[in-house]
Amino acid sequence: MKLVYGVKDKPKFGQVLVFAFQQLLAILAATIAVPAIIGNGMSQSAALFGAGVGTLVYQLFTKFRSPVFLGSSFAFLGSMFAAFAGGVSASAGYLGLILGAAFAGLVYVVIALVVKFVGVQWINKLMPAAVIGPTVAIIGLSLAGNAVKDAVGGSAGFVEYSADFSAYVMNGKGWIALLCAMVTLFTVVLCSVYGKKMMKLIPFIIGILAGYLVATVFTLIGIATGNDTFKIINFELFKNMQWLPDFSFLKAFDGNYDFGAAGSLASYILTIAVAYVPVAFVVFAEHLADHKNLSTIIGSDLTEDPGLHRTLLGDGIGSVAGAVFGGCPNTTYGESVGCVAITGNASVITITVTAFMAIIAAFIAPFVTFLATIPACVMGGVCMTLYGFIAVSGLKMVQKVDLEDNRNLFVVSAILIAGIGGMALRIGQVTLTSIAGALILGIVLNLILSRKTKAE
Repeated sequence: MKLVYGVKDKPKFGQVLVFAFQQLLAILAATIAVPAIIGNGMSQSAALFGAGVGTLVYQLFTKFRSPVFLGSSFAFLGSMFAAFAGGVSASAGYLGLILGAAFAGLVYVVIALVVKFVGVQWINKLMPAAVIGPTVAIIGLSLAGNAVKDAVGGSAGFVEYSADFSAYVMNGKGWIALLCAMVTLFTVVLCSVYGKKMMKLIPFIIGILAGYLVATVFTLIGIATGNDTFKIINFELFKNMQWLPDFSFLKAFDGNYDFGAAGSLASYILTIAVAYVPVAFVVFAEHLADHKNLSTIIGSDLTEDPGLHRTLLGDGIGSVAGAVFGGCPNTTYGESVGCVAITGNASVITITVTAFMAIIAAFIAPFVTFLATIPACVMGGVCMTLYGFIAVSGLKMVQKVDLEDNRNLFVVSAILIAGIGGMALRIGQVTLTSIAGALILGIVLNLILSRKTKAE
């Protein structure tokens, strides 16, 4: 695609700050959602700080050539729950989060070393466009349900599913949430398509502000009339602001350990290793798909320059750094990739400033709280475009594949159906995501079908 700013371009300082804020808005909801889901006192501001540090580490390893932000990884949710389940005390749980991220990072280091000495050609043969294209599309499509659920207020409990789970049963609050989402969506689209100069580069900021304004009006009406139906924004969050990040390493090393059923530190470490290491191999597949997608967007193969071994090291070590501060292993964010694709701004300077902005914002409680008050329905409207662009990027890769050849046709078809159908599998304590499952199926099928018969 045509980029407004390339990877090495440097927009004006004022513009960079605005672009960085837009990136921060794009990745914020998911980044702070992970600690909220895990609970156990995990700090959202610490997770934001860890994401910023992890991104800087990633940028250093990739020589500032890969324009993507790292945020809290959802793939490790089960592993993180296991860390707290294995140790009775909170200290043991936080120690487990850091140890687990270290194990996951070690997996990335090992794979990076293999890639460094063997090269990436074997990966390209293993995962050609017929495999990577539909997998990237699945990354976006698999998130579609989350975007729509947020848009109608389902994640906030405003609506419920029908008895047969075929549709949302809308109520007054659900309709208002949907209206806010549509205002956001249409504002983003109109600014991106018809906007001039700066407006075209910051459609998400404008869209989120428009949606937030509409939600604020409805909320103020609700407060004035005492009608909860109109209360879309939870301003109560400002009453219980967390003024300083509660870093994981401070909780992990307070010495108050109780390993519960594990019995000893050695047993607990083994439990953590089993919970994290297999997931790291699964996330590697998603790492590769994300970077292939980003390579298509920026017009430069990141697996060659700066090299897959560098992106893996950056992701792995960045995850460890993120967990030390925020407890959450990090991963490259599809929301960040989508933001680059839609705005045409691939400037790494923007990502770097976003990382520093996240680190500073973690200490500004009112700012973090304001960001947390952005309604899910507003972010749902934004994500309908972000996730859609990820899916379309994958489909563009498929365009280059000869689908007249049945071998390619069956590989693409199997991946799409497995991914969209949600072929997620639990094997012991390890959950194989639908994306990873579809990718593995595609790789195996491609290897089988790529063997030419003697007749050919």
